[in-house]
Amino acid sequence: ATRDAACLFDQSSFSKIDVRGPGALAALQWLCANDIDKPDGSLIYTQLCNACGGIEADLTVTRISGHHFRVTTGTALGVRDRQWMLRNMPDRTGLAIDDRTGAEACFCLWGPEARTILQPLTDTDLSTDAFPFLTSQQLLVGAVPVRAQRVTFVGELGWELYCPAEYGHTLWDLLWEAGAPSGLVAGGYRAIDSMRLEKGYRVWGTDLDPNTTPYEAGLGFAVRLGKEGGFLGREALEAQKEAGVDTRLRCLVLDDPLAIVLGNEPVRSGDDLIGRVTSGGPGYRVGASIAVAKVAAGVEPGDRVEVGMFGEWATATVAQEPLYDPHGELTRA
Repeated sequence: ATRDAACLFDQSSFSKIDVRGPGALAALQWLCANDIDKPDGSLIYTQLCNACGGIEADLTVTRISGHHFRVTTGTALGVRDRQWMLRNMPDRTGLAIDDRTGAEACFCLWGPEARTILQPLTDTDLSTDAFPFLTSQQLLVGAVPVRAQRVTFVGELGWELYCPAEYGHTLWDLLWEAGAPSGLVAGGYRAIDSMRLEKGYRVWGTDLDPNTTPYEAGLGFAVRLGKEGGFLGREALEAQKEAGVDTRLRCLVLDDPLAIVLGNEPVRSGDDLIGRVTSGGPGYRVGASIAVAKVAAGVEPGDRVEVGMFGEWATATVAQEPLYDPHGELTRA
């Protein structure tokens, strides 16, 4: 449904942290590997790194206005990430850092029909020119005040829609009724996990952890080594970029589409153990069983490897990511 029409996901469990105050930009610039100093309404994907360059959090930062930023991180990670931010901010003077998780509902409307469903419900122009990918706007959906963020974790056109929790039921009903003619269905996290694997999106706690750097994870595009003032972990990442990485996260496509990995399976090339699986599952849009594995840096797309599963070795090919919509045309449609 997400591939051909649209799907509605309840992601109200996303952890939402507001950072406000005159020092908010400086604090987040120090914590984030990416550059947060963007225009109001910008949505920035970034990692928070430790002094060794390891990933402590994988999240998005929205610059709502001036000194007001919204940090959105994973379900059940809000308390951890907020405390890590507080411990590592150089100066918290004048800052308010509030957990807004329970105060707001979040529904994700993703799929090629997402704009068709949402546009009649709002006077805001949802065209790509007026509402580009990786931007955020405040709008009304019916009578519901919504912070709409054009971002996706499944690789399709769509928005994350945040509203005060007391409006959540109303917003869901508006979207559900408007989506019926387009074939809108409700989806869950297993569907999201399958689609994010096809897009090569990483998950903190499985693919990403404090011992894995952005360069090892294939997330170097979100690192700005030259930004003014530096950031926590920059020196370690500079050294690693110059020296090269020892391991990399790679996508494996198993020959048997019914052989599904669970995580932590060993990976070998010939008789040599070269790494382990971090996560995986079925990719229904591409018709394949997918594994993400942390393997030796010399392993390249096209190489043949084997994955240990229940006492046997399953053959697989190292694939170039992403497997689905490799140029990202659908998300920017």
